Amino acid sequence: MNQSSCFWSKNSHSYGNFLFFMPWSLEAGEEAEPFYWNEQAKKSLDEALRLRPHVHRAKNIVLFVGDGMGVSTVSAARILRGQMEGQYGEETDLTIDRFPYLALSKTYSVDKQVADSASTATAYHCGVKANSKTVGVSASAVPYECNTTFGNEVYSVLHRAKAQGKSVGIVTTTRVQHASPAAAYAHSVSRSWYSDSDLPPTARREGCADIATQLVTNTDIDVILGGGRMYMTPKGTPDPEYPSSSSRKGDRKDKKNLIEVWLNARKDRNARYVWNKEQLNTVDVRTTDCLLGGRIDHGHHDGIAKLALTETVMFDRAVQRASELTKESETLTVVTADHSHVFTFGGNTPRGNPIFGLAPKNADDRLPFTSILYANGPGYVHVNGTRANVSAVDY
Repeated sequence: MNQSSCFWSKNSHSYGNFLFFMPWSLEAGEEAEPFYWNEQAKKSLDEALRLRPHVHRAKNIVLFVGDGMGVSTVSAARILRGQMEGQYGEETDLTIDRFPYLALSKTYSVDKQVADSASTATAYHCGVKANSKTVGVSASAVPYECNTTFGNEVYSVLHRAKAQGKSVGIVTTTRVQHASPAAAYAHSVSRSWYSDSDLPPTARREGCADIATQLVTNTDIDVILGGGRMYMTPKGTPDPEYPSSSSRKGDRKDKKNLIEVWLNARKDRNARYVWNKEQLNTVDVRTTDCLLGGRIDHGHHDGIAKLALTETVMFDRAVQRASELTKESETLTVVTADHSHVFTFGGNTPRGNPIFGLAPKNADDRLPFTSILYANGPGYVHVNGTRANVSAVDY
């Protein structure tokens, strides 16, 4: 390795300290030799030739969805994971890179050129394309028009699996009423009708149910882990985790406690409700049948690349852990995204450049490019030629 610079990164938001090099040239080492690349190609071909498809029916299905995890996000997260592990980054493989079958998905809504999380969730959960803003209904349903819901419901693979006697579950880092998980169990012409407080008067009169209500009444889901507790409890109910927060109090106008509704419906099935790690750790899976308990996208919406990319690395580690806990011969694991974002990286950076760092080349304003870029939204334009600190967690 010649003419390289060594950088040490340490801050309170990082997952441990990591050491990596930023080479200005890569002349020495095995990568400079054609033999190295030929061997890599041979290894890949040998692995492909040894691959034997499993032709029997899978016992289990695990679907991982990286909300907003487009190609550029995956590429940048690959580099970040490598740099967190002390490598250049570009040569790193994510867990999802090592899957035997890889493909690209084409996404759009029936009514929109660029899909949102609701219509795409309907597509991958239920198998049909739909209109933007709607979950669990066909494109015959019109966004926000309640009376177009009925007769246009479509059913998810989770619903069909439960009907066949299988155990089913939802795990999310977002609220469980968010569009991405909601299409697995709900039918709504608005992804934003989280609780009955969000229903317009017309929707109430016409008999539409909010998404939180449908979570506990539509499909018998065995495991539900995620956020969104405020949409399950009566208006004004203090949150047990944040009792002094006014913004986290219960939101329901109908005065129903849907957590109790869920538990009462499962009294004879050893159901448990937990809301913290300590309680979760006490759950005995041998005696518990039911358990009630998506941030890449949120990071990109706010122009916070560090949040989005770190979440993607954590997402990949979750896929890795799931692979360790399941058998490939029994379990079909699918990893996908629902849509991408206006995020890219193209600051003409050298090999091993910190993914949150600056490029050595300056723009026309004589200030450096960043490695990562947003085409619009927060972070698109900086006032007076300033540059944000892209290593900060709030970038």
